[in-house]
Amino acid sequence: MTIYLAAILAGLGAGAVYALIGLGLVVTARGSGLVNFSFGAICAWSAYVYYDLRTNARYPIFVPGPWQAHRFGGDDVRVTVASAVAITIATAAVISALAYVLIFRALRSSPLLAKLVASIGVLLALQGMISIRFDGSSSINLPSTLPGGVLRLTDDLVIDVDALWLVGIAVVLAVAFWALFRFTRQGLAIRASAESEKGAVLLGFAADRLAIFTWVAASMIASIVGILAAPVFQLSPLLFTQLMVPALGAALVGRFMSFGWTVAAGLLIGIVQSLAPALQSDFSWLPTLGLRDGLVFVAVIAALVIMGKRIPERGALDSGRLATVGDGELRPRQTLLAVATVIIAFVTIPDTWGLALLTSVTFCGLALSLVVVTGYLGQISLAQMTIAGVAGFALSRLTERIGLPFPIAPLIAALVATAFGVLVGVPALRVRGVNLAIVTLAGSIAVQEFVFKNSVFVGDLSSGGAPVSRPELFGINLGLRSEDDPYRPVFGVMVTVVVALIAVLVANVRRSDTGHKFLSVRSNERAAESIAIDVARTKLLGFAVSSFIAGLMGTLIAYRFGSVSANSYTFFSSMVLLAFAYLGGIASISGAVLAGVFASDGIGFKALDSGWARLGIEFGRWEIIVGAIGLVFMAVKNPEGLAGTVHRVGRRWTARRR
Repeated sequence: MTIYLAAILAGLGAGAVYALIGLGLVVTARGSGLVNFSFGAICAWSAYVYYDLRTNARYPIFVPGPWQAHRFGGDDVRVTVASAVAITIATAAVISALAYVLIFRALRSSPLLAKLVASIGVLLALQGMISIRFDGSSSINLPSTLPGGVLRLTDDLVIDVDALWLVGIAVVLAVAFWALFRFTRQGLAIRASAESEKGAVLLGFAADRLAIFTWVAASMIASIVGILAAPVFQLSPLLFTQLMVPALGAALVGRFMSFGWTVAAGLLIGIVQSLAPALQSDFSWLPTLGLRDGLVFVAVIAALVIMGKRIPERGALDSGRLATVGDGELRPRQTLLAVATVIIAFVTIPDTWGLALLTSVTFCGLALSLVVVTGYLGQISLAQMTIAGVAGFALSRLTERIGLPFPIAPLIAALVATAFGVLVGVPALRVRGVNLAIVTLAGSIAVQEFVFKNSVFVGDLSSGGAPVSRPELFGINLGLRSEDDPYRPVFGVMVTVVVALIAVLVANVRRSDTGHKFLSVRSNERAAESIAIDVARTKLLGFAVSSFIAGLMGTLIAYRFGSVSANSYTFFSSMVLLAFAYLGGIASISGAVLAGVFASDGIGFKALDSGWARLGIEFGRWEIIVGAIGLVFMAVKNPEGLAGTVHRVGRRWTARRR
């Protein structure tokens, strides 16, 4: 019993951090109706600002440019704790206020997907600036600002004093915000705006002022989390983005409304994670890997699906319009010319450019999976890369253990991924919108923890990844590498042919009766049911088609690297995939092609990097910033993506010629 009590006390610190981040998410959601996925990045930037102020007496400048930081005096100057805290809080408040005024205010009446992509764009911008300003610092041990030491309860039970402080701060902030929203005029106005924005405006409340107030308040929580929580863990650029996932679970339990339930759920998640090692030692049937992080998300998914409760939707003035879906027509002559051009490029261009082109073609195939499930069906999935990873690990087992040849092995692996994708789509029968996005994100985390890190399912990972046999057909090596050649264009040709066939499949789905059903469900589920469309079956079919495509691309990724590692299929990769698919145009095949062109490390950024290098400018460091700015711009100004812009310009040009 003592072991369990000690584990409970040890989990309070991490649980308090989850509770604080969850509080910030709830405050933002209640004020603006947005689940802010960039909140963790604001915490991270705050932590790095505080670290630089205290350690180097420097203030890192967020605005992109050659300037790095402002230094306070000489080498012997030190910034006090109070000054560093005040500057850090002010920085977070300014960043959040600018983000709302410049970005999210314009998206107030936009579709949920546009808001989600914009928040991912802000996240990427902050992550990119951290990498640039701090040279990609992998881990930093930040000294604690809270009182240290331990409090001994008994001979065997101790608790860290800083954990008690974190719990106390979380509880105090929860009570303070509850009182603010319950008893003050400002809080009552925010609650009224969340229920009916139109009604709040008619009563004389300015919705923008209420929203910006909550954004600034949430940013203060973010800065506090960054300052106080970083010493509990090891500070790294992705630390708080990873901590966002359990915090989202806590906020979901509170339905993004209740401060008390959010704090309680955050503390409980931290305690359950801390109890995992003790439970594993007493119950041998429990999995040895992944229990700490995976069990929580399984519980969150089960609770959401069983209860079937949705996050209360904000009564906005306008629901916005979804991106226009492409007609699905592929002109044979132009399609064959494009495929032939890519194949010739693989054969003729240098190796480094060939690898960049291979990245673009692969990303195009992954984006096509989102065209089906998000563009046509209207379901937001943040598990596409995890689905691809399931296929990759299945391919390793099929080729190494069973010895299945190419192309039988990748097809079976893609079918395994399809079955998993259908399971991911089951929650879509009960929840949708941001709830579904978070559930798919939680499901991807659970799979990464329970499956991708477990040798029982994926084989020996001692060498850094599960090996995959190279693809061969009729004795011909179709792999990217051989014993004598580190780069073989034939693999790029094979990937191009596969992606072209996938594009034909997606085009046929769009023009078929199934595609019409997808669009009906996307437009209005109740209206679809009224014309005898089985919404549940249609959703599961959409997830199945999308997962099969993602699975095929996952096998090609595995063939490319010759092994499968969990690092290639992270939840963060799924978020980036969704964002760049939106940038290209998430509802059309041409949008998927453009998403591939401008993918990170793709041919588009390779060309930009080469062009700027001739001018003596290192573009590679700013690649993620440029992509993030493009994402935000498209989310605000052009929901059709780059493909919509190209089509619009083409129509105008044709009209002028006529």
